Amino acid sequence: MGTIWRMTTKRKTKKKKFDMPFDFLRHPLLSFGHLTHVRLTIALIGWAWLAGALVAVEPAGSAQNSSASHAHDFVIFTNVFDGRGFALFGARVRLRRSEEKKFRWEATSDHSGELAFRVPPGADYEMTIEARGFKTQTRRIDAKQGNRSELTIRMEPPSEPHAEPGAGGKS
Repeated sequence: MGTIWRMTTKRKTKKKKFDMPFDFLRHPLLSFGHLTHVRLTIALIGWAWLAGALVAVEPAGSAQNSSASHAHDFVIFTNVFDGRGFALFGARVRLRRSEEKKFRWEATSDHSGELAFRVPPGADYEMTIEARGFKTQTRRIDAKQGNRSELTIRMEPPSEPHAEPGAGGKS
């Protein structure tokens, strides 16, 4: 009798598409790296999002407290224009209490020539407006009454000394 050779073939078992959650991230075209790193990255993103959400949510009483702190401020709203009446962008405006020497507040006018300050009421303030190519101007603001002051500033070109005829020019 002869020996019967039996050919054995290994059956291919059909692999599940995904064995574990997030296993699809192991795809070779994705540059996430090893699955452990992906899980850590996802966990860190989740924690960062949660921390950001907790910071963004204020307790119920804190919104009232923050608005109450500015409820009694005096607002100084200012429009700055050039000599032709166009909005002046980039004018430097500094503000201080009249009795102080140092300026406490500083702002720059926006593209509409506007800016505003919130200051404590009940004092006199001095505002200095400077812009390149214009004379520096100073204004006084009385913040003892009311809660708002609106100023319109028209900047003037610097005064040039008048040249006497025939002095220093070509004849």
